[in-house]
Parts: sequence; C-alpha cells; structure tokens
Amino acid sequence: MKKLILTTLAILLISTPQSFASDNPIKDITGDVFVSVNGLVCDFCARALEKVFGKRDEVNAINVDLDKKIVTIDLKDGQTMEEETIKKLITDSGYNVEEVRYAE
Repeated sequence: MKKLILTTLAILLISTPQSFASDNPIKDITGDVFVSVNGLVCDFCARALEKVFGKRDEVNAINVDLDKKIVTIDLKDGQTMEEETIKKLITDSGYNVEEVRYAE
C-alpha cells in the first residue's frame, strides 16, 4: 500500500505542469547572466561548467570567477535561455545556485 501511495504521488508531481509546480514564472534571459554559485572551489569546477555551457548553441562565452564564486554567461545576440535551464545545468553539475542576476 505504501508503494502505491508513493508511486501515485510521484506520478502527480511529475505530471504537474511547470506553471503550477512553481510560484516563480519561467523567465527567458537575454544578454549577460551572472550566477552566484556555491561549491566552486577549483579550476576543475570551472572547466566542468565551461564544458556544460560551451555545448549550448545560445552561449557565446562563459567566465567562472572562483574567488567571487560568480559564473558569467554571455549569450549570443538574439538568443535567450530560461532561468530554470541555467539553474538546472549548474545544479546537475553538482553545484548550488545562490542567485541569478542578468543585465537588462
């Protein structure tokens, strides 16, 4: 019975549309993005994020400042990236996103 309840709950959570699952609307970001990241401690961390974001078509360049723990993502002109996508790419790489700011 416990497995049935957990399975049902998992299905409901997975099938819930993003707009209902979060109080924060998904925001398309253009231009430079500044992300405060907790867990960046070495050059290996920086290279890992550079590889992840370097594979994205919309990313022009990325800079990782280990001292300030800030990742700067330069998006190509006319390109956008959802804030949730940025957060997911960083958290899936093993780091914690503290804040996302962007140039308007």
